[in-house]
Amino acid sequence: MPTEASHKLIPMTDFVIEYYSNEGYADLQTLRLMKNYANFLRQTLTLGQFVPVDSKGNVLKEPKNYTSWKSLEHNDGKRDETSGFEEYIQYQKAEQQCLFEGFTIAYNGYSVVRIEASYDSAVELSFNKSDMMSPAFPDVEALTIFDEIFLSANALKLIGIKKRS
Repeated sequence: MPTEASHKLIPMTDFVIEYYSNEGYADLQTLRLMKNYANFLRQTLTLGQFVPVDSKGNVLKEPKNYTSWKSLEHNDGKRDETSGFEEYIQYQKAEQQCLFEGFTIAYNGYSVVRIEASYDSAVELSFNKSDMMSPAFPDVEALTIFDEIFLSANALKLIGIKKRS
């Protein structure tokens, strides 16, 4: 579940206003951040941005006791191989590629995967299994209609925002 320090997805105009009000002027770093955020908002939505998927776009099932395994200090996501735990490492790497936090599979059918935010069941998205894209939301920017969608550490890194501790 997202924490208080999590960053929410917001419209580009809010992003620009927020950064200008904090900085008071537009230096090169601020302009680069705005460009990165605009590019982030333009990304086409795919299922793998919300939940862990394999290289073919198929939803990965969370391994048994994954949360406990991941909490161990040596399972920090930086290792490529641990004998007997390949499934855990594959899931962890796929999880680290997600751009949004807190989404779970609500339905995984023959032709459609439906996900919802664990923190708000009203935030629900469907993806076609044929192309793993959403028919209702063409890009990330379209998601700004929701009040709360939380960005992952990977998304913040892409944008250039340093996560607060």
